Amino acid sequence: MRNEILAYKRERILEEAVKLFYERGFSGTTLDDIATELGVTKPFIYTHFRSKVELLEAICRPTIEMSLQAILDATAQAGRATDRLYHGLLAFTRVVLQRQANIAVYFREEKNLSKDALEEINALRRKFDKVLSQLLHEGVASGEFTIPDISVAALAIGGMVSWAYTWHRHDGRLSVDQVCGAMAALGLQMVGATPPAG
Repeated sequence: MRNEILAYKRERILEEAVKLFYERGFSGTTLDDIATELGVTKPFIYTHFRSKVELLEAICRPTIEMSLQAILDATAQAGRATDRLYHGLLAFTRVVLQRQANIAVYFREEKNLSKDALEEINALRRKFDKVLSQLLHEGVASGEFTIPDISVAALAIGGMVSWAYTWHRHDGRLSVDQVCGAMAALGLQMVGATPPAG
């Protein structure tokens, strides 16, 4: 029970920090601001995070971890490369849409991350590109995909989905499910494949 309470408190700090960093920027937000919004004192935040930079790192790292896991889970499935890529892109897009503010904060405030945290995140991004490239290689080898340059295709697909954080609106014309399906279908079109039926 104690661990659950600690996890909840940490999550509440992160939620408020994401909101304020998104609205005011990293430099324009103090730990006192976050504490005030939470109705707590600054020492309360220090029991969970050693600094504002550590808080920023905790906002940025999980999104790339979740994106990587979405692709890893898809590639680990049995079946055609087409189906696995489609389902991987569905899951990856969902991560991006559910964590829009986190991604915006990351791209805006990357310069404020510690060197170690930035290296860790960049290593995760490279692993994501590698796993996606391996799946594209499998599709080419099986004759399902037609790709002139697999590395470029992996970067293009990853960039296309990641960029959705800038334009998707949760009260917009398309639902999250519709956007996920559209992005996954576009990803398959980029490699010369068609979405699985149904």
